[in-house]
Amino acid sequence: MSKELPFYVLCIEEYKNQKNLSGREVMDLFMKYSVLDYIKSFYEVLHTTGSKYIVDDIDLYIKSRQSV
Repeated sequence: MSKELPFYVLCIEEYKNQKNLSGREVMDLFMKYSVLDYIKSFYEVLHTTGSKYIVDDIDLYIKSRQSV
């Protein structure tokens, strides 16, 4: 198992809970905007931050991808 896998689960669960979404809705959103690739690329920084920061950062990333 990769070191990132438990962190992916944490990010998905935190995003789901803070945004009041279902797991399927979060996964669809994350797949559409390649959020897991983003999380993997910035794992070393993101895993040292709090859950609110992570969710806010994911939101910023998704918004930046929506305008592309």
